[in-house]
Amino acid sequence: MKIAVSGKGGVGKTLVAGTLARLFAKDGFKVLAIDNDSAMNLSYTLGIDEDVKSKIVPISEMKSMIEERTIVPGAGSGVYNINPEVADIPDKYKVAGPNGLQLLVLGGIEEPATGCLCPENALIRTLLYNLFVKRDEVVIVDFEAGLEHLGRGTAKGIDVMLVITEPSQKSLDLCSKIIKLSKKLGIINIYLVANKIIDDSQLSIIYEKIKSWNVPLYHSIPYDKEVGNADLSGSSPIDHNSNSEAMVSIMSLYGKLKKLKSEVFDL
Repeated sequence: MKIAVSGKGGVGKTLVAGTLARLFAKDGFKVLAIDNDSAMNLSYTLGIDEDVKSKIVPISEMKSMIEERTIVPGAGSGVYNINPEVADIPDKYKVAGPNGLQLLVLGGIEEPATGCLCPENALIRTLLYNLFVKRDEVVIVDFEAGLEHLGRGTAKGIDVMLVITEPSQKSLDLCSKIIKLSKKLGIINIYLVANKIIDDSQLSIIYEKIKSWNVPLYHSIPYDKEVGNADLSGSSPIDHNSNSEAMVSIMSLYGKLKKLKSEVFDL
């Protein structure tokens, strides 16, 4: 099962992606968590050991490796291979995390032009395609805010797109754009998840605003100060307090996804 988690920065994408990865791994699934956000905070939510975390180098910053994979011998400057060999990269550069899960940090592409065809972007797009289509495990990707960098090829293998919103108009506006793009890319299972919900009145407003989206509000997660306390203490939320309101709610979300996996994707 390949799960992509997207949304506006700060809405809780990493919280959801990392906690789901831990829950799948705790249940005995082979899990590869992918950090494709330029903030690169997934290691904290996963609870990766500090010594391991300090040695992680994002794929996007491995300039010599990227050049080696993308340069076309004999070609002039600016000419490179847009389909580089990447199959060995995940197993070569992934690091071990709790419960037997693995983490691969891609990082973001810091480019002023959206959808640039720079060597870094070409390699990461090809790598994402490889991860979604050719890996036989649960893959959970914490995407960079927005989805402009996601091409049709990389979207091909996504089984479930979780679009995370918080109770704000700005967040919902971006979610609407992400959902429309995801549909254009052919992603079938697109689900909206509301995070940081304080009360039912906020959910009522969200329901009203998404009436025309044809995408369900699949799940809601309550605002939980324990998530902030975990961040302040430098520990993963699920290790800090597995019984907090947000963790219990994400466990419920995990149950829904696990059921979906068995009913649809394991057939």
